[in-house]
Amino acid sequence: MDELAAEIRAHYCKVRRQSETLCAGLEPEDLCLQGMPDTSPLKWHLAHTTWFFETFVLKPFHAGYQSFNDCFEYLFNSYYNAVGKQYPRPRRHLLSRPTVREVSAYRQMVDECVLGLLESPGTADCAELCHRLILGLNHEQQHQELMLTDLKYCLSLNPLAPVYNDTPIPASQASPLTFSEFPGGDGEMGCGRAGGQADSVGGFCYDNEGPRHRVWRAPFGLANRLVSNGEYIEFIEAGGYRTPAWWHSDGWATVQSEQWRMPLYWRREGQRYVAFTLHGELEVDPAAPVCHVSLYEAQAFAAWKNLRLCRESEWEQAAAGVAPAGQLWNRLCHHPLAPPANQPQPRQLYGAVWEWTQSAYSAYPGYRAQAGALGEYNGKFMLNQMVLRGGSVATPADHIRATYRNFFYPRDRWQFSGIRLAYDL
Repeated sequence: MDELAAEIRAHYCKVRRQSETLCAGLEPEDLCLQGMPDTSPLKWHLAHTTWFFETFVLKPFHAGYQSFNDCFEYLFNSYYNAVGKQYPRPRRHLLSRPTVREVSAYRQMVDECVLGLLESPGTADCAELCHRLILGLNHEQQHQELMLTDLKYCLSLNPLAPVYNDTPIPASQASPLTFSEFPGGDGEMGCGRAGGQADSVGGFCYDNEGPRHRVWRAPFGLANRLVSNGEYIEFIEAGGYRTPAWWHSDGWATVQSEQWRMPLYWRREGQRYVAFTLHGELEVDPAAPVCHVSLYEAQAFAAWKNLRLCRESEWEQAAAGVAPAGQLWNRLCHHPLAPPANQPQPRQLYGAVWEWTQSAYSAYPGYRAQAGALGEYNGKFMLNQMVLRGGSVATPADHIRATYRNFFYPRDRWQFSGIRLAYDL
């Protein structure tokens, strides 16, 4: 326990500090924005991730713990019905109180109590305590991604086009679209230690990543890079958004109702395309990966190319044995770029943009949700959503792995989501 507790303590301090680093340079007003019901104010993210540790770690394991504010259990509970009622998500922007300063004090108090508990766990079930702490840290890293994507959406609504990161973005290097071919056959996928019951911080997997199970794959080809902006512009200018033949029925209905004509954050100025980014408004780089597209758009583009999206089992086969490295979260660049030409192929399996797959988000064979409130973490969402793989420019580097399953609704596009093509052999 002592060695694992020390590892968790160091990781706890790093992750909690990183959430605050993401807010460095922002004004209190920036932390209170909620541009649509699917986003949340950054102040709420900071408080909710703290509520998670207070609710699932301190209250059950810290003898004599006194809540910072009893009302926070209602205000910052996201969707855990077993814990209690929740303040309505679409109205989070109305919470001018607690203030940013109070949320900061809340984080500080909870951090002190958690670190104190690690120093002296008393009679606590140490294995379960460590499990919940590791889960909570991964939960906060998920919210760090959301903090960036939610902030980007909110800032994009401001006519002043606020700049979050003033570091210049380097130009991407164009490369031809080629494919690697993979044999089919009997294989396995998934994590064998799902659910957070790990003997180290790096050994964690969510419960939805397991159990490991057998799968059959037909032979397939997988693109050696992500679809570029330039290729997507060709789709736009070929009438992609005006031709129903390329679209699934739900996708075409959404295109019509929402009047989509290009990816989120793009607009056209004469013959050029301009996009809002966290680095400000920039001309679209033709060589960089296209991002902020829905599953509907990804599938339509693939159909236009007479190709398809990959299945998650295919993506996992391609990523097996590949270290999670690439354009993941860092302080210098918050916008996807094309990978270096000398990167092993398939390139950019990790980072830049989350890759839509054609796989529905559902339980693996043998999956069992954890009992109690923590069982609501993943299992309750296994309906009507689709899987994305690989992480993005907003993903912390130590938070992604080959078995990681992200999931969103087909129409969602405020995440850094993009396209990798595939075909059947």
